[in-house]
Amino acid sequence: MEDHGIIAAALTPRGKRGDLDFGAAFEVLDLLSKARVQGILLFSATGEYPAFGIEERTRLLYLAAKRSRAPLFAGVGAVSLDDSLSLTREAWSAGVERVFLPPPHFYRYRQEEIREFYLQFASQTPKGMAVYISNTPGVTTPVDAATSIELLATGLFAGIEDPGAGNECFARQAYAWLAGDDSTAAQSRALGANGVVSGAASAVPELVLALDCAVRTGNGDETARLDGMLQEFQSWTKRFAQPVILKVAAELRGLKMGPLPVPVSAERQRVLDEFRAWFQGWLPAVKRLAAHA
Repeated sequence: MEDHGIIAAALTPRGKRGDLDFGAAFEVLDLLSKARVQGILLFSATGEYPAFGIEERTRLLYLAAKRSRAPLFAGVGAVSLDDSLSLTREAWSAGVERVFLPPPHFYRYRQEEIREFYLQFASQTPKGMAVYISNTPGVTTPVDAATSIELLATGLFAGIEDPGAGNECFARQAYAWLAGDDSTAAQSRALGANGVVSGAASAVPELVLALDCAVRTGNGDETARLDGMLQEFQSWTKRFAQPVILKVAAELRGLKMGPLPVPVSAERQRVLDEFRAWFQGWLPAVKRLAAHA
């Protein structure tokens, strides 16, 4: 099974009116490509896919396919099967041949409905398109392990992104198991995960890549040290809704992110100010990791 490495779940910059900032999105692609992530996923939950229309998402996919130096993956989450299929066909036309599909957002569905959704999607996608089940229980109906295993057994799916800590039921199979939670990514990789879909990599790719390298080479001391750094960063991300901290961190690295989707109160703004001070003191150690890559 191919090792997918670190797939960065890219942030989606906004303009002043909340629209997609294409120029800033190119800068995000450039940063991640320069960091040498093994893949870039556009319009995941980290990329706030429900906030952008199909036309905006399609346009960025076409432009990103020409711009990115790293392999591209397209998130095709939507509120309906038809919209997800439309996004998938546009991705295929743009030359993006791998998509991540979460369950439809907003409403909650039974597992038999989730199963039928994925089966009908797979039956209507372009031949040759690699489809990954994206289990995102924080923002959509959870895909139970039993449902996932049944779907994966059909051979219609290239793999699964799952946030479960050390979910070994997906290990050593004919499909790819991708860890979907930075907090437990090192543990999942050690247990056989074929890669990581990382939100943290959108802001600190050097750290996530260095940690993954330490895990894969069996360097226990370095794994513990770097995982400790990542957990420290993650402790900040959990204090706000995703992807607030990631966007603030990216801006401190010189990337334009635009306004936050939800205003922050004065009290919470003070917490963000604490994070800014902490991050600026912590970032140089992260940047040094790239020099030793």
